Amino acid sequence: MNVLQNSFLRLGVAFVLALSTCGCKHLPPSKPLSALTPAEQQGHQIFQERCYRCHNDRLDEDRSGPSLFGLTRKPYLPSGAPSSDERITATILHGRNMMPAQSDLSDQELADLLRYLHTL
Repeated sequence: MNVLQNSFLRLGVAFVLALSTCGCKHLPPSKPLSALTPAEQQGHQIFQERCYRCHNDRLDEDRSGPSLFGLTRKPYLPSGAPSSDERITATILHGRNMMPAQSDLSDQELADLLRYLHTL
């Protein structure tokens, strides 16, 4: 590969990376509350009781904690860790920085909360 082709390849990769990082702020809206399944509704209730005082769910604006809008649709969590159910679960159960652990959630409550987070 000659120098010119190598330069174009690097420029193309940089452009694609720039586009992928800029697109996170323009996610489609969350699933409407009226369309939630019963399990998602339970998760919404748990979110309202346990998470809402620090985290927005339907607005991409931080409160005292980061917004969780689009949490599972973005490649990374606000911490920079990959956005996966395992990482989200670990953060919920064990806390992180200023976030207190929510280790008293039952398995069903945690599953419902995750279902709700997937609707955001």
